[in-house]
Amino acid sequence: MKVQGLNSSSKKTRKLIKKTFAELINEKKDLNKITVTELVKRADITRGTFYTHYDDIYDVANEYQLETIELLISDDNVLYTKEDVINYFSDVFKCLKKNEDTYRMLLSSDDLLFFLEKLKKMSSRKLLFALNNICKDNDFIELDVSFFINGLVNEILSYFRDKSDYSLEELFDNCKKWFNKIFIYD
Repeated sequence: MKVQGLNSSSKKTRKLIKKTFAELINEKKDLNKITVTELVKRADITRGTFYTHYDDIYDVANEYQLETIELLISDDNVLYTKEDVINYFSDVFKCLKKNEDTYRMLLSSDDLLFFLEKLKKMSSRKLLFALNNICKDNDFIELDVSFFINGLVNEILSYFRDKSDYSLEELFDNCKKWFNKIFIYD
């Protein structure tokens, strides 16, 4: 991130650059096919303006990844109870819904999927911490968390690629059901 202490104008410019980037990745499906020249022309900004904010196209992609991970995996909310976990998943799905158009564009390309691996690992760690407090008698907790998170992320990816028959709301409802069936033994 090049610009320090973003003012209102800088925030708008970065938002425009990221929006244009998302449109281009959606169209081209390949990060390597997007050029700074093409992006600045479409965004109607100068190259200098782009380079004031980003080093290159990969820097824009990286910022999207970091923002997404921060939104979805913030360490601010530690999970201790079943309700904490359900509220966490509720917040994640709200974030996905709020930014649906952007995620749909970004996840149309396989180039940006490597960040999903980071997301899975971070989500798994967060959930595992909570579950170690919630359910003590599970010798396969790490495996169960892996199946749960991988399945959930795969379903969300299918949704954003229009390959799912379910809405985000239905996925969230089923997420709660799966969580209870796998981890809560009441």
